[in-house]
Amino acid sequence: MAALLNPYLNFNGTTREVMTFYQQVLGGDLAISTFGEYGQEGEGSEGVMHSQLETPEGFTLMASDTGPGMGEVVAGSNFAISLSGDDESLRRYWEGLSEGATITMPLEKQMWGDEFGMLTDKFGISWLVNISGGSAQG
Repeated sequence: MAALLNPYLNFNGTTREVMTFYQQVLGGDLAISTFGEYGQEGEGSEGVMHSQLETPEGFTLMASDTGPGMGEVVAGSNFAISLSGDDESLRRYWEGLSEGATITMPLEKQMWGDEFGMLTDKFGISWLVNISGGSAQG
């Protein structure tokens, strides 16, 4: 699979509503995973950990609710750019983007089996990098 670049949106508990609306407008297939599906119990477990809308035209839109300890998001700054796939070039992109960046989550193996990291680059843009399990080192 080639590397993909797409927007990743964050919301304060309304992701399911937002993504369902976008699916109605844009069409396509919507997949939603909750925090509870990945082991979180109690408050917040029904929140959306990850959602992905794939449209017939080839658009990909991803979104999630803020997780525990992540704080509130502010409209207008509630997005990041997502780079994902199984291509080893993603590791090179991570290294380049890391120069002068603030690393908010190191690129490392996650509970879903992929390698994932988050950073804010030196220009203030948030990036998410997810390297699929087949290529992730860890």
